[in-house]
Amino acid sequence: MAAPASKNQDIIASLVLVAATIAALIVANSAMADAYKAILNMEVGANIGAFDLSDSVKNWIKTALMAVFFLFVGLEIKAEFIEGALSDRRRAMLPFFAAVGGMAVPAVVFLTIVSSEPGLARGWAIPSATDIAFAVGVIGLLGSRVPPALKAFLLAVAVIDDLGAILIIAFFYTETLHLWAAGLAALSIGAMAVLNARGYDRIGPYLVLGGLLWLFILQSGVNATLAGVITALFIPLKNATKTASPLHDLFDVLKKPVIFFIMPVFAFANAGVSLKGLGFEDLAMPLTAGIALGLAVGKPIGITLFVWAAVKSGLAQLPSGSSWLQVVGVGFIAGIGFTMSLFIGALAFGDGALMDQVRLGVLSGSLVATIFGAAILIYAARTQVALKPAE
Repeated sequence: MAAPASKNQDIIASLVLVAATIAALIVANSAMADAYKAILNMEVGANIGAFDLSDSVKNWIKTALMAVFFLFVGLEIKAEFIEGALSDRRRAMLPFFAAVGGMAVPAVVFLTIVSSEPGLARGWAIPSATDIAFAVGVIGLLGSRVPPALKAFLLAVAVIDDLGAILIIAFFYTETLHLWAAGLAALSIGAMAVLNARGYDRIGPYLVLGGLLWLFILQSGVNATLAGVITALFIPLKNATKTASPLHDLFDVLKKPVIFFIMPVFAFANAGVSLKGLGFEDLAMPLTAGIALGLAVGKPIGITLFVWAAVKSGLAQLPSGSSWLQVVGVGFIAGIGFTMSLFIGALAFGDGALMDQVRLGVLSGSLVATIFGAAILIYAARTQVALKPAE
């Protein structure tokens, strides 16, 4: 991006995210747990005509704040695809192959493990998700050990992965789709497309239409965070005279609020998982094991295998300056499912006994994926392991 934050700022932001996560876990397993849940479950808003604008604090954080987060990430991804590390066609193709493998293989691993209990198959999408906030946070902590092109690759994989998760939720876990709202959302997208096609370069109208898009998608019953990414796609990279960049300007405005407020708030609201009643013996339960192995084993295998196939076939190219070992490390980091996986788990199994197994599976799988991914990337940086990317 035009004005990237300093390495120290990125590291501080990552530490703040980790601190928020630890704080949430402590609070959720302390005497303050009831108050923590009560605040997050408190209803905020009201119904205005046909628009249902009443929801819990926790859900507003997921749908409103995270839409801004996805707008921010979408801007960075667009810049990388147009003028950055992913601007080369063969490198740009790679995240799509990786994301497909990173969603398909974990689902296969999960379904194989739970095949003896058909009722559990409903959770097949749980290990397919990547928690983009935590994955980016871990990469931020690793600093210069991760080449910029590899970071851009992970970011793209995580965004595509999360978009896949949102679509999975829309098609497999959305009980009711309100067509009137979906139609209005389509009109909002069409309006942004017209502005972009005509070269309109002021940010304001795009943000207004993006806000309306968020509202209409929210009312349609689909995950509203999708509006952030869609809006980012239409923000112009350059103004009409090619002397300024609306995209970079908006990115710079959003960066500090996103990394120092939105991401920590999201982590604190979603990482507060109660560990009461959970034991190591529960790791052997099919649901728990399926999720944990899907994240910690299926993700790195799926991403690495599909990347290898894409590179060896000549359809794609490794990120600049990256090695195969680093690709494996990023595959593990993408196995941090956490909040997105917990969200899909709640949609699949509600909040009963099975959800306790979901929590344990997501936590254990994400933790193992984090440890192995960080260790591999650190080792690769220290030993300067580098295989020449495919030509």
